[in-house]
Amino acid sequence: MKRKHKTYSKPKRPFDKARIDEEAEIKEEFGLKNKREIWKAEAKIKSIREKAKKLISAKPEEQKILFDKLNKIGIKVDSISSILALTKKDYLKRRLQTIVVNKKLASTSKQARQLIVHRKVLINEKVVSIPSYVVPTDLENKIISEIQKNRKISRNKLADILEISSDTVKEYLDRLKEKRILERVGKTSAGYWEIKE
Repeated sequence: MKRKHKTYSKPKRPFDKARIDEEAEIKEEFGLKNKREIWKAEAKIKSIREKAKKLISAKPEEQKILFDKLNKIGIKVDSISSILALTKKDYLKRRLQTIVVNKKLASTSKQARQLIVHRKVLINEKVVSIPSYVVPTDLENKIISEIQKNRKISRNKLADILEISSDTVKEYLDRLKEKRILERVGKTSAGYWEIKE
């Protein structure tokens, strides 16, 4: 059996008041169970930054692979400098628990965690019971791709093509509209989608 290694390291100065206060605020803001979740996010960002540093002198094609990977999980970057400027909060914002609250599917972070661990949340038609799950944006990109092909495409048609429910499509369309990436022009069957960016 493989031995599991820690995915984080504890702070070197355990009694640093400034850090303790900052971690308490983050724990409250994101509804985290314990400070280990902050340390894990910190370790993940540190790992991403280290990869970016190694690519400073690399070809643009190699850099783009890392940019695309981060963009797929909703961390918007387009340069090495933007990756180096990332913080643990940027990573925590992509957690399922945070997104459930932001989508107003739960009124508090505590309620969002409860919904998730009780297996009440679906991602791409599959139950996800891990609050720290990092939500990908692949489906958003697929929806935009289909709309580019046919700006008059209906929600039900999108559901058929992507093999997901109409309700899931609606959720993603609403998210894209909130981000001001998509806008529906006209409310009848003669209406169409306008891509803003």
